[in-house]
Amino acid sequence: MKQLVKEIIIKIYRVLTHLVPVNRKIVIFQSSNGKNYTGNPRYIYEEFVKRGLDQSYECIWFLLDTSVHIPGKCKKIRCNYFKFFYYLMRAKIWVFDSRQHNFLVKKKNTVFIQTWHGTPLKKLGLDMDKLNMGGNQDIEQYHQNFRITCRDWDYLVSQNRFSTEIFESCFNFKNRPMLEVGYPRNDVLFEKNNANDIVDLKKQLGLPLDKKIILYAPTWRDNAYHERGEYKFTSELDFDRLREELSDEYCLIVKYHYLVSENIDWSPYEGFIYTFDETKDIAWLYLVSDMLITDYSSVMFDYSLLNRPMLFFAYDLEDYKDNLRGFYFDFINEVPGPISKDTETLLQDIKEYDEEQWRDKYQVYHKKFNNIDDGTASKQIVDLIVKLTK
Repeated sequence: MKQLVKEIIIKIYRVLTHLVPVNRKIVIFQSSNGKNYTGNPRYIYEEFVKRGLDQSYECIWFLLDTSVHIPGKCKKIRCNYFKFFYYLMRAKIWVFDSRQHNFLVKKKNTVFIQTWHGTPLKKLGLDMDKLNMGGNQDIEQYHQNFRITCRDWDYLVSQNRFSTEIFESCFNFKNRPMLEVGYPRNDVLFEKNNANDIVDLKKQLGLPLDKKIILYAPTWRDNAYHERGEYKFTSELDFDRLREELSDEYCLIVKYHYLVSENIDWSPYEGFIYTFDETKDIAWLYLVSDMLITDYSSVMFDYSLLNRPMLFFAYDLEDYKDNLRGFYFDFINEVPGPISKDTETLLQDIKEYDEEQWRDKYQVYHKKFNNIDDGTASKQIVDLIVKLTK
């Protein structure tokens, strides 16, 4: 019954949307398909608030959970309800960081700013030649859905020239405006990368002040899922061994990818492992951590702005590279940190990490991936929105 009602509402929306006029002062924001208040849309919106533009614009946040706190003046709207469709019909500007649902209709006088959510390491969209993403999807149908989705994007935000070239291919985004301005979500890494703000963030997050902090932020696996769009947390890390060897000096933050849906009981590791749900912005976790452990996640491109150690736990490297996704760059030779495939090697890498050993490789990495981010991306995109809505 619920599904039937939704289908009826969508049909009504698709008919009415062409009859309802657009209001140039309505701006919609959505992050991770409504799962959280984070990422690039968050920091673009907060630039609105800093300038007082939330008083002259009607700012709308689409959310699955509208109880989340959002500063400034905005309306929090539940996804897929009547007001959700009303504001889709009325808004001049859409600011999303993920692929939109296929049932959304973007009118000609609506402007869609797609911020995306990371520099691509693994193959995306139309560049993928194999598919195993939580369902029996055909690769050609997947490509066609991607083409339909991406053709509605008027602007696409890019973190670097490397991303720009890939986005033109994987999103079929040639001859359209690419905003190569860096990522708004990284502006805070310039603003709050200081001792006082970091201590304040640790206190807000309930983290110890007398321990070094390791952030473990792996990506998801296409072939490990509960259902389509809901992926499992997969890792071959021995957390008992990590606690045994590291807990005197370190604690560990485990951060799932936003597509991962798990309910793991971490209570046996209380005092050593800390976890945060999707409502906590990962930029905060970057700032409070002394070291990052990841695998093939785009977090490596953002975290590297802090010039802190990055280690790569890639237990399934060959399978991931050859059978699941494939990479856009030479992962083994380009990442600026040690790669390990088992817990013992990772522990050794942590204990013996030598910053000087990775300095040259880090500089090359910065030149390729971090040469645009400068803390002003949000300002540049808000300037564009103001210009588009005059």
